[in-house]
Parts: sequence; structure tokens; C-alpha cells
Amino acid sequence: MRSPASLWDGWWFTPVPRARIAWLRLLGYGFLPFDMLLLTNSALAHAGLPADLYQPVRLARWLHLPAPTPVAMYLLLAVTLVSAAVAAGGRLPRAAGLVTAVGYLWWVTVGMSYGKVDHDHLALVVALFVLPTVGRASIRDRDGCHASGWSVRCVQVAVVAAYFLSAWAKVRIGGFPQWPNGATIQWALSRRGTPLGRLLIDQSLALRIGQWGLLIAEMVSPALLFLRGRALYVGVAMCVAFHVVTWAILSIHFLPHAIWLAAFLPLERLGDRVGARGRARRGEKERVAVG
Repeated sequence: MRSPASLWDGWWFTPVPRARIAWLRLLGYGFLPFDMLLLTNSALAHAGLPADLYQPVRLARWLHLPAPTPVAMYLLLAVTLVSAAVAAGGRLPRAAGLVTAVGYLWWVTVGMSYGKVDHDHLALVVALFVLPTVGRASIRDRDGCHASGWSVRCVQVAVVAAYFLSAWAKVRIGGFPQWPNGATIQWALSRRGTPLGRLLIDQSLALRIGQWGLLIAEMVSPALLFLRGRALYVGVAMCVAFHVVTWAILSIHFLPHAIWLAAFLPLERLGDRVGARGRARRGEKERVAVG
């Protein structure tokens, strides 16, 4: 019989191939330019506002982060993206990765200190801090290690936490069963629905059923941390389907969060396919040369 401490450690530190870390790094660092230049570029716009409009969130107050200036934010953008490119290339994964994580955290903390906080960036921030802890990793490195397992598990927990805490916020603020029985989605469709979404505005019963389904799904989302095999893939597919539907009817994509569902998948197998294709191409070239 394994002790509770042993089971706890085994759950957090189950070895994972370093190749999965390498793929997750490419995903995260490759996503940063898109995020910083398009999704969270309000950090630059806020830097030009009067300093008295800066209402720092709690983390910014703890760290005594000053009101942003245009020069400081452009410099922060450049440093963060350059360090991300270095880390993505496999060089200085710990040092460059840590600079990227700190820079991005500063970026989003400032950007969200003007009245709007986006909960879909939790997993991205966590991932940027834990992925550098593994050190060097290659997409063809199938050796498992405990550090990789811990890093992947932290990302997975962050993904699930965003779902579960979203359900808790709905119940805490909207009430239960008031929120699932209300007209939240109907109101959202009337406010920012796509042409497809507006077709559903009058479907009150269907939307209410959808709200109940969403709340239940978010409440049971921790199950993703314990599922294995096909059941896990079905769970991940359902989460992806939710984000696709949300984007289709409301133009809300949650991309900074949704991309980290990949942490639940055996990305290390992609390295085998890349290697197999490379060997096949080399073989074809050799046959052509001999012919």
C-alpha cells in the first residue's frame, strides 16, 4: 500500500517525456507575439493615459509597479519577445524563459490595471513560469523526467482552475440556481452575438439548457486531471468544442487559455512523425540519386 504522501508525489511528479515540454515551449513562445501585439496590446494604449487612471491590481500593488509610460512598455515588449525567441530556439531555456515569464507577467499586470481583468490568461502565465524549470528539451527527446511531469501538471492544473473558478464565480456573483436559470447568454447574444448567434436569441429554453450544461461542465472539469486514454481525449475535445461554439456565436475565443489544452495530449508523438517524415524524404532522395 502506498502512503498518501507517495500518491501525492506520484501524481505531481509522474515522469513525462521532455519532448512534450519542447512542443509546449514552441506553442507558448510562438503565441506571445500574437497575444502581446493583438490581444493584450491595450498595455501600450494605457501607457499613454494620465497616470491617475492607473488602478493597479493587487499583484501590482504588492510589487509597487509604477504607472506605465510609453517608453517603458515598448522596451518591455521588445525584451519579452526577444527573450521568448531565444527560449523557443532552445538556447538559455532557463534564463531566457524566466525573463520572458517575468516580462509577460509585468505586461498583463499593467494591461489589466485599468478596470478589466481577463481570466483566460491564467494558464499562459503559469506555463511561462514553469516551462523553463525543465532546462533543455528537444522534440525528439522521449526520455521522461520528474521535472517535466511537474511542469506539465502545473499547466494542467491552471487550465482546470480557470474552468472551475469560472463556475464558482458564476454561483458566487449570479447566485444558484439564478445564474443557470437566467438569461446571461441571451443578453450576451443581443450585445455581441454573431449573425449565427443572433438566430438563437429567441431560443430561451435551449439557451437555459446550455447554461446548465456549461455550469456543470465547469464544475466537473477537475476530472480532466484524472482521466486517461480515450476518456481524456474526449474531455479535451469537448472543451475545444465549447470554445469553437463560443467563438462562432459570440466572437469570444479564449485562445490564451484554449491552446494549453494541448498539455493534456501526448505531443511527444509529433516528434516521431516529424522524424519519420524526415527519414522518408532522405530515403526518397537517396533512391533518386542512385537511380
